Amino acid sequence: METKTLTQGAHHIGLTVPNIKQTGNFFISTLGFQQVGEKPDYPAIFVSDGTIMLTLWQATEPDNTIAFDRKNNIGLHHLALKIENADILEELYQQLLNTEDVKIEFSPEQLGNKPIKHMMCIVPGGIRIEFITAA
Repeated sequence: METKTLTQGAHHIGLTVPNIKQTGNFFISTLGFQQVGEKPDYPAIFVSDGTIMLTLWQATEPDNTIAFDRKNNIGLHHLALKIENADILEELYQQLLNTEDVKIEFSPEQLGNKPIKHMMCIVPGGIRIEFITAA
């Protein structure tokens, strides 16, 4: 008997950040996302690359936050975003090297023995993002 999947992919991903303007600017100016909405009283902004929407929520007490620790935090380990091809991944890597408040965890490399390349970084707001593409 075949089991039917009840979900149909991601609708959006909500991320709490210390400064929604700074993080939103990274997604819009650096990655080319569009702002598709906002809720000033929450406050939150919504950005999209046309495939996925991210909700960026403003932390209530950003000075009292705890930095992400991928080995001990429960919940989102990282966000993985697809890149069109390996050349664009390399171009993005070069751009991120010179982008303020971006920490490169590792440069583009092959993922094990798979025909996939990826890189990992932490972007403004402390969000850990993997950029991934077919090699």
